[in-house]
Amino acid sequence: MGGRKRSQSECSEGSEHGSDASNHFVSINERPVDDISLEFFYKPHTLLLMFVCVVCLTYTAFTRDETKSWNNNVYTGLIGVTIFFMIVSILTLPNGPFTRPHPSLWRCILGLSIMYLLLLQFLVHQDYGTIKAAIVWLDPKMANYTVDSEKEYGVDCWNITWARLYAHLDWFAFGHYWGWGMKALIIRHYGLLWSVSIMWELTEMVFGHLLPNFYECWWDNLVLDVLVCNGLGIFTGMQVCKFLEMREFKWESIKNISGAQGKFKRALLQFTPESFTHNRWLDPHSGYMRLIAVIQFMLIWQMVELNTFFIKHIFPMPAEHPICVFRILLFGLISAPSTRQYYTYVTDPKCKRIGTQCWVFIMVGFSELILVLKFGLELFSHTQISMMMLWLALNILVSCGGVFVSMEIYKWRHQAVEQPKDMTVEDKVNKFLETSEVDEDEEQETFSRVTRTPTEGTPTKENVRKRNVKLPA
Repeated sequence: MGGRKRSQSECSEGSEHGSDASNHFVSINERPVDDISLEFFYKPHTLLLMFVCVVCLTYTAFTRDETKSWNNNVYTGLIGVTIFFMIVSILTLPNGPFTRPHPSLWRCILGLSIMYLLLLQFLVHQDYGTIKAAIVWLDPKMANYTVDSEKEYGVDCWNITWARLYAHLDWFAFGHYWGWGMKALIIRHYGLLWSVSIMWELTEMVFGHLLPNFYECWWDNLVLDVLVCNGLGIFTGMQVCKFLEMREFKWESIKNISGAQGKFKRALLQFTPESFTHNRWLDPHSGYMRLIAVIQFMLIWQMVELNTFFIKHIFPMPAEHPICVFRILLFGLISAPSTRQYYTYVTDPKCKRIGTQCWVFIMVGFSELILVLKFGLELFSHTQISMMMLWLALNILVSCGGVFVSMEIYKWRHQAVEQPKDMTVEDKVNKFLETSEVDEDEEQETFSRVTRTPTEGTPTKENVRKRNVKLPA
């Protein structure tokens, strides 16, 4: 084949230091730690870890009373499986694209996403009664819970009062604001964020006949959600991105800092990004595959968001249930490295495959979709085909429109900046000389060399400088 063969060593080389390896797959799947402040936390302690595990396992195996409750035995066994899976994840899984506050955290997050993916594979092969019984076993209060007990938002829509508007600013509204702020930190692109926001509100309107809590008043969709909650969240998140992009990161070892206050501040900074760069999802010079990849990213995002509401509707649970909250938090954590890996795969031609976390994230989304379709056949039997076709057309239209508008704004902004002003030849020469990197000594040496044998009409220093300059076009 004509393609160039690559190895991990080749990927990790070709840059002055590890954090500059953004053009290679290794930087998004196994990013090395550049500046190590405390070596103890980055050295392998496998034998010590094994000893601690053996001691803890021996203690729990011989001190617990298994005769009290089989429920307690199952809980303890599941906790033990999770803990040991996290330990194995720390020992074996890749770091991913992030190394702050510690690579072990992101290895554990990848391990949790793998466990959730395996759980979904198990649930897909069960019947509805078994899954419902498992939920009731975890929380007996869910035995009599029904979706009808949820709060309704789309009632008496033309009765608009300040009291009613204020009543809609509940913790769900704050969740909208906070969630879109986090999405802005992850995606870092106004065009994509607004496109996904508008697409989601259209999704709520189209699927309102299937999910009752999707049915909202027009002012709730357009004003409170899109403009207020989502808009303020996007703006806040992008302002934080702007601050982090302009910030100069100078990391100093905690061992070199004197004073308890300075050490404590450096410890807190460990939980901030090591570096922060601007995301350039769209490029006027990129091909149609970039456009397809960006639209695909937005559709996958819609699928994951939609799965959240269908799962808690098909397997009735309130939005504040620990299972729902845990799933949302898990997706919030795994979406950050997954988006970075997908972005690098899409924008970097040297990266030929997506990262491990991104693969798991997409597979989890499709597994949830299959689970929803399997156990929601009765619900989807009431689907209006015309509404589904409208939803698909609107999603494609909004995504393509968002990409097109973003590209036009990008071209307009850069043309306005790069468009040359009308200048005379003398102004061009002076501007070039002012911005040239030639210092005064070199300039004087050049002048002396040119005027070494003076003749009649010896040129002045200013004329010599202008004569030896290649004028810009």
